[in-house]
Amino acid sequence: MHKNTYRAVIFDMDGTLLDTIDDIADSMNGALKRMGYPSHPIRSYLNFVGEGIEVLAMRSLPEKDRTTETISRAVTYMREEYSTRWGDKSRPFEGIPEALDGLAGRGVSMSILSNKLDSFTKAMAAALLPDWRFDEVRGLTHDCPRKPDPAGAWLCAERMGVDPGQCVFVGDSGIDMETAVRAGMAPFGVLWGYQDSDRLLAGGAQVLMHEPGELLGFFQSG
Repeated sequence: MHKNTYRAVIFDMDGTLLDTIDDIADSMNGALKRMGYPSHPIRSYLNFVGEGIEVLAMRSLPEKDRTTETISRAVTYMREEYSTRWGDKSRPFEGIPEALDGLAGRGVSMSILSNKLDSFTKAMAAALLPDWRFDEVRGLTHDCPRKPDPAGAWLCAERMGVDPGQCVFVGDSGIDMETAVRAGMAPFGVLWGYQDSDRLLAGGAQVLMHEPGELLGFFQSG
């Protein structure tokens, strides 16, 4: 596909637009401490995140204690901890503000689709990405399945008024790439996030980017 056929971008949030791993790790470790379980180093959370809070909680717990009840308690505590911590250390990745400015200047429609809870997704976009207009900011809700189900991506495309084939889907995980493929969008993987190139390529990435500014080369100026 040629760059002049792209009209819109859907971004993942964690590991793509925002570096959130410290606040996530601190919050989940706080939840584990309340339950009497050991904490994990931040690097471990790079493999825990990406599929929603339930999966995060499950992976954080000792394997022998991964019961429905225990996971539910861990999720509850994680939500409580994260509600007071999500803005402590999380910030846009280097180069993201400039890339978003460039896309906006080209008239590119932009949305955010995350497996983070919808309430956190909207609050963080408003607080940490306030200078840019996103047609849709969507996190996990009861009526929209988590990625890699393509339903959320299609809703974003509809809100932006474009066909799926005119969308670039930008993310840092294999789940994001699989979402893009299933939605009929162009899967662009980022290498500044939380997963490596092997997992991105396994998910179907067609383009790998080392820095945010590379995205601008796929859209026409003016």
